[in-house]
Amino acid sequence: MTLDPVVLARVQFALTVMFHYLFPPLSIGLGALLVMMEGAYHWTGDEEWERLARFWTKVFAVNFALGVATGIVMEFQFGTNWSTYSRFVGDVFGSALAAEGVFAFFLESGFLAVLVFGWDRVSKRAHFFATVMVALGATFSAVWIVIANSWQQTPAGFALVAHHGVMRAEITDFWAMVFNPSSVQRLVHVMLGAYATGAAFVASVSAYYVLKGRHGNLARKSLALSVLFGAAACLAIPASGDTQARTVARTQPAKLAAFEGLYRTQARAPLSLIGWPDDARRETRFGVAIPGLLSFLVHGRVDAPVTGLDAFKAEDLPPVAASFLLYHAMVALGVLLAALFAVSAWRLRGGRLFGDRLLLRALVAGVGAATAANQLGWCAAEVGRQPWIVYGLLRTKDAVSPSVPGRDILASIVMFGVVYALLFVLWLGLLDAKIRRGPEEAEAPRPGGFLGAAAELADPSGGSLTGEEEGR
Repeated sequence: MTLDPVVLARVQFALTVMFHYLFPPLSIGLGALLVMMEGAYHWTGDEEWERLARFWTKVFAVNFALGVATGIVMEFQFGTNWSTYSRFVGDVFGSALAAEGVFAFFLESGFLAVLVFGWDRVSKRAHFFATVMVALGATFSAVWIVIANSWQQTPAGFALVAHHGVMRAEITDFWAMVFNPSSVQRLVHVMLGAYATGAAFVASVSAYYVLKGRHGNLARKSLALSVLFGAAACLAIPASGDTQARTVARTQPAKLAAFEGLYRTQARAPLSLIGWPDDARRETRFGVAIPGLLSFLVHGRVDAPVTGLDAFKAEDLPPVAASFLLYHAMVALGVLLAALFAVSAWRLRGGRLFGDRLLLRALVAGVGAATAANQLGWCAAEVGRQPWIVYGLLRTKDAVSPSVPGRDILASIVMFGVVYALLFVLWLGLLDAKIRRGPEEAEAPRPGGFLGAAAELADPSGGSLTGEEEGR
């Protein structure tokens, strides 16, 4: 059996990136919510907000530690499995990743100790400043990583230079590289997705507490805040996605055509809702689409033509079915999450949300939809860029390390798979321990825990909150 180094290198990178990407959206979303909680404490003097901020700080610290560890491993692969790619983009990525280290990582990690351990050691203002700096550090980290990734999608501000007989991209205009055609739109979309994920996580745990009758007003406050924050983020995501889709139509038309299963260039192009792209028949089978809507969304006119897959050579096309399914799954989960947050925010009026056990159960599960939507979005963006690793400049098959055999990559995949499985179990265990304990430090852990919530909540005999529980 032949072990293809290109396929295996891509599998390994997908494994490490997808595992790592569990943590940054949570860190960004939790960081923003921590600022809100501690800010509410300073604004109102209500010590319940301080207790909530202390609790979620502990959860944030666990997530931050795992994110750092997995991010370092991800970057090492550039030099091991992707040496040709590293030489080609080294000047560009070196600048972006150095900026991340200076402006993001040092800022975030430098103030993290004050955030976690400084509650009773520094003044309230100093601690709030540290909280803001950590949240900004998490945001800046996303900024530079998205800039680097966006440059791969829409290269700008560079020149191709021969170095010892090998072509490489060198920056000629730093700010043109930073503000490449897709960076701002993609950054806004990534940040909103992270806010929605952080909100969904806090809402999930808070809804669990309300269902179990634990932590009374604390759970209600964190649930209300996270639901409103999540609803605001989800309300903005469609506008952000529309702006980004227009950019994709202009800069990566083959990707947009694959997302929509549009095999033929046409006016009044339909917007696909569901379907199954069939490359052999050059059509999207079992499709349900809205005629003319894609043309309207891209060009503002229903009679405007949209470029289809027939405009490109076969070797320049992405995997159409995979791109289509990943993209539409992301959209479907995003719509479900937005509907969940919108209904929950509406039910907050008069406190009706806190007694709606069905909606609370849906909020407990909502974090899964948010996490999956983030993963699917990144996968769609990267698969849709194929066969290019740097769009229009370097093909993925030409970017791997020529001296690394497939068997070595396979061995490292197995090794990292085992290590990441252990880290994942450790992460869940630490989160479960902290969630069992909850924001009230004096309370002893209760059996069952957050990990057993799904089975308990699925039991229709669970009953409703008693009057005593609702009064806690």
